Amino acid sequence: MRNTASSDGLTALAVAGTNVVLLGWDMPASQILAENVLGFSIGRRRSSDEEVRWMTGMKTFESVEPNPAAGVPVSSHKHPFQTFQWADYSVSPGETYSYRIVARRAPAFALTNGPEVTLTVTTEAVNVGEHAIFFNRGAVASQEYARRFQNQRPDVVGQAAFDWLSRGLLEGLESFIEAAGAGSELFGAFFEFKNDRVFKALKAAKARGAHIEILYDGDSQSEKNEEALEGSGIKSLTKPRERSGNYAHNKFLVLRHNGASVAVWTGSTNLSQNGIFGHSNNAHVVRDGGIADAYVAYWNILNADKTRKPTATAVGALGAVPPPSLSNGTLTVFSPRLNLDALDWYAQMAGGAQRGLFMTFAFGMNERFAKVYDREDDVLRFALMEKKGNGAQFRQQAAEIDRVRKHRNVTISVGNRVALNNFDRWLEEIDRITDEQHVLFVHTKYMLVDPLGTTPVVVVGSANFSAASTDTNDENMLVIRGNEAVADVYLGEFMRLFSHYAFRESLRFKGSTTPAAALRRKHLAETSAWIDGESASSNYFGAGTDRSLRRLYFSGQ
Repeated sequence: MRNTASSDGLTALAVAGTNVVLLGWDMPASQILAENVLGFSIGRRRSSDEEVRWMTGMKTFESVEPNPAAGVPVSSHKHPFQTFQWADYSVSPGETYSYRIVARRAPAFALTNGPEVTLTVTTEAVNVGEHAIFFNRGAVASQEYARRFQNQRPDVVGQAAFDWLSRGLLEGLESFIEAAGAGSELFGAFFEFKNDRVFKALKAAKARGAHIEILYDGDSQSEKNEEALEGSGIKSLTKPRERSGNYAHNKFLVLRHNGASVAVWTGSTNLSQNGIFGHSNNAHVVRDGGIADAYVAYWNILNADKTRKPTATAVGALGAVPPPSLSNGTLTVFSPRLNLDALDWYAQMAGGAQRGLFMTFAFGMNERFAKVYDREDDVLRFALMEKKGNGAQFRQQAAEIDRVRKHRNVTISVGNRVALNNFDRWLEEIDRITDEQHVLFVHTKYMLVDPLGTTPVVVVGSANFSAASTDTNDENMLVIRGNEAVADVYLGEFMRLFSHYAFRESLRFKGSTTPAAALRRKHLAETSAWIDGESASSNYFGAGTDRSLRRLYFSGQ
């Protein structure tokens, strides 16, 4: 859901997903300077219980609070946000919230109110509608985790830590399985299939009379999957996929009732400890019989367990990619394919973005997308990456990413954690929940093309945007066009993790661990010159700067 408001020169936009509300606002620079605005305070009212509180941040005015406690948030009413973009990550699905954005005038020790606007939005529900979207916390490397759980691994903390990290994702899958009973069928395909809670849910569904067949990767993950299945009580319901081109990399489950397909659960989440609780992942439920039927047809191809070429030939017969025309709605794309038509299509859509492009990359950036990002214009291009490259060409790929990210309209964030030094006031963060890990931070695979437009495009699923994920691996993707609610959820979640890791990466930049740099992070500017930034390239009103483009885009202009 989106809502806009404007009053006395202050313009704002609220974008509500399921667990995130994204806020952007704008005010003329001349007005900020004339009224000596030191920032913006944000108050929130929750309709369900009328709770009212001021949102919090981490920076303080030195004259008001020179030595803030490590890791302790401060009220934006006293220490306003010196930015034009902010997000609330503490909302719940299906709730109504009102946000009051107030310009706060100098002096810092006695702030007064300037122009203000109020925006009311209702977050998206997950239990109704065609689409339900779940994101895990995806941020074990966070100040909030360190505060809540003393930075101990969840297996030491207990269930509370697992619940916080899951953020409804695992619970959503359990609910999906609980819908199966007598007369139901569940057909699934998973790369990593080794979660006890999922096993128990499937076993219970079998006891209720559901017919269940699960394929799992029987090549690279064979030994670990089979070890996990021992003693689970559901091994007879499973079968290894042993002849994939490289990885049987799917993660999906189809639900059918009385011979009719009902819904599919898909996304990037491997059913492992790290997949569900460690690094960032998503799940996407589509409650549409036609889409679910397409997954059943694909599952039948996988179940035949043929090698890459006959599998790719059969997959290609399911539908042309790209389609002759793309109308609003949901389209499926399956792999392996005989060529890279799907990847070329994704790159074409990415290159056609008019205002904004947002993509996640778990294992480097394919050259097709590197060319799209290597453009300096007025299109905002964001990328969230696990790492800058992969394999033997890592240094070359990383150098290319560092070159491209210098474009004024390109912003790239790479997964990281806070590394303490003698000057910071940040709490120490862990970066993994188990010793066995391949990905630490970013594992999602999705692309958003003009998400705030009237015909946004969301591409999401199990496939990395790579050649191997297109013509070799078993993969599935959804292409969703024209659904603003879906785009709103994904944009909020993207910016949540993008901002999270961009900040952590910034702490490692050259000069960031000096005493002066640490103090800049700690304290707010006490004049309206904060809008100038620390350089011409970081000026909020500089022509074509990243901050200027973001200010306009996220305020709905």
